[in-house]
Amino acid sequence: MKFCRFRADGHNQYGVVEAVGGREFIVRVLLTPPEDSDGDVEGLRSKRINPIALDEADLLVPVRPSKIVCVGRNYREHAKELGHEIPTEPVIFLKPNSALLAPGAAVKRPKISERVDYEGELCIVIGKMCRHIRENEDVRAYILGYTCFNDVTARDLQKKDTQWTRGKGFDSFCPVGPVVADAVDPWAGARVETRVNGQVRQSATTADFLFPVDVVLRFITSFMTLVPGDLVATGTPEGVGPVKAGDVIEVSVEGVGTLRNLVSDEE
Repeated sequence: MKFCRFRADGHNQYGVVEAVGGREFIVRVLLTPPEDSDGDVEGLRSKRINPIALDEADLLVPVRPSKIVCVGRNYREHAKELGHEIPTEPVIFLKPNSALLAPGAAVKRPKISERVDYEGELCIVIGKMCRHIRENEDVRAYILGYTCFNDVTARDLQKKDTQWTRGKGFDSFCPVGPVVADAVDPWAGARVETRVNGQVRQSATTADFLFPVDVVLRFITSFMTLVPGDLVATGTPEGVGPVKAGDVIEVSVEGVGTLRNLVSDEE
C-alpha cells in the first residue's frame, strides 16, 4: 500500500495511492491519520474520491514526525569519499522539523554557504512506539513504511563545525516524499538513486548498508523512544556533490517512487 499527504479544497488530507493505467492516482482519502493506525494502515476507514493524479496533486510531507533521526556514513564508499573512517557503530544525528520540505518545493541555498550537496536516501517511517527493541524482535512490526529522503547538506559548514546541526539543519534541507510505501525490502536490497538535471549521480542498493535497518533501529531505541510518524533516514551512498540554483534533484527509491525538488538561492 502507498499513501501520501496532500492539500485539496483548503484541507490537508491523507490519500491512498494506486496505479491506474500505468499512472499513479490518489483514489481514496483516509479518515484517520496513518500515524494513528498502530501500524495497520490497511485497516483504516477511507472514502472514495474522484481520482487525482499524484504528479498533479498539491503534495505535502507525507507524515508529521515528532523528530527526524539520521544515520551518517552507512555506506562504506560514501565514508571513504569524504575521507572519514569506517564507523564501528551507527553514527546518529538529528535534523530539525523546520527543515522539512514537501515534494516539488524549492531547496534554498543559504547565503552563508558556498557548497550545498544532495544526499539521496531511503527513509524509514515509524508506525508503532518503540524503545529498547530486543534482539529477538522483528523490527518490521514497528515500521509503517518507507519513503524517499534528501539529506541536503551545507558541506562547507559541516566541515567547519565540530557537529553537524547547522550544516544539515537549514530550512528546506529535508525534502521527504512523495509517498510512504510498505512494499519495500531493504534487507533484500532496494535501489537508491539520485539524479541532478536527469544525470545519475548516486546509485546503490540498501543491501550495501554497513548497518542494516534492524541494527539501526535497535541502536537508536537503546537511548531514544521513537513514536509513530518519526523519520529515520538510513544514510546516503557515494556520489554526493554540489548543486546550484536552477538544478532539479530527483531521489528515487525502488518500490516507493521519485522525490523531485528544484534548487534556488536564498533571497
